[in-house]
Amino acid sequence: MAVEERELVSLIAERVLEMLGQSAAGEDRKRVPIGISARHIHLSKEDAAVLFGPEHEFQIRNELYQKGQYAAEESVTLVGPRNVIRQVKVLLPLRKFTQVEVSRTDTITLGVLAPVSVNAGPGKGTRIFIAGPAGVIDRADALICPRRHIHMSPGQAGNLGVEDGQEVRVRLSGKRALILENVIVRVAPDFLLQLHLDTDEANAADVACGAVATLVDEGERQ
Repeated sequence: MAVEERELVSLIAERVLEMLGQSAAGEDRKRVPIGISARHIHLSKEDAAVLFGPEHEFQIRNELYQKGQYAAEESVTLVGPRNVIRQVKVLLPLRKFTQVEVSRTDTITLGVLAPVSVNAGPGKGTRIFIAGPAGVIDRADALICPRRHIHMSPGQAGNLGVEDGQEVRVRLSGKRALILENVIVRVAPDFLLQLHLDTDEANAADVACGAVATLVDEGERQ
């Protein structure tokens, strides 16, 4: 092979390796860790007082992935027309409104039909009775099946080329690989990058907490 040919082959090889490296870097940039959210409840201060007593102080069991979020030692019981679900964990801190997040399988157990929604509230949730050690509350719009979503900071949103409220697609790899549509982007300064799925969604793709999903480019179908 002539010197000129060897130099040309070398340049082509270098360029191919460079392009492959850029492609790999691009794929890494689109990788999102997965968090699996089991059934839980966010309580308002007023409802917490009814369920656990006005002087009750919640005990933290463990810190969650998102900054400033905790799982409490305390739990409640959800009461539906068909059945009850016990030991539903309370998440802290307390919120302005009570919101109960369950899977579709849970709603079948309870005998209710909850909407898929980002938040509970008038027209967004359905009725559920909630029992605690000190009392029971009846909330007409507190129960939802949480919409799958990705938490991220503004900087991470910029790197991924997405914005708050945008719907994106993500790929879950493995033997039961899936592409999930209509994943909502949620952006806030204190958010850490994580895709939130409920237990039904995670089981359908056979993925565990800590696995990694990949953001799918617009127009990509494979």
